[in-house]
Amino acid sequence: MLSLLEISDRLEIQEVLANYSTAVDRHDWDLWDEVFTEDAVLDYTEISDFRGDRQSTKEWLQMMPPTGTYYHMTSTTKITIDGDTAESRTICFNPMPAPEEGLRLIGHWYRDQWVRTPAGWRIKDRYYERCYVYPLPGLAEAPAES
Repeated sequence: MLSLLEISDRLEIQEVLANYSTAVDRHDWDLWDEVFTEDAVLDYTEISDFRGDRQSTKEWLQMMPPTGTYYHMTSTTKITIDGDTAESRTICFNPMPAPEEGLRLIGHWYRDQWVRTPAGWRIKDRYYERCYVYPLPGLAEAPAES
């Protein structure tokens, strides 16, 4: 049975994961800074040649398509907590428009190392683990509904 602290920790980690998706999908870079520690290392080398710290990753991600044309849907997070550190693996489904290619359906996992900070749980290290990319050439983008 989970203690109240373990329940609280898990809910807080889930909230930070939701904040990541919200920050990237809305280009809310102030919220982005609340997801990662200042010295976090983010590794996307399974899909690109990019690996960097929080600030350089934020700058790199700003090349993403306009908001409202994609989303990060995360679910099925496995969390292991050990005192003030934790590990998690979260599945993500991400339909993403690609210039001149149409739409791509992207599936991957985020493998995260966490640390409890005075401001709450933060991701210290993130590894992007690729699962699949299915191109859908010629599929027209539907405008986002408000």
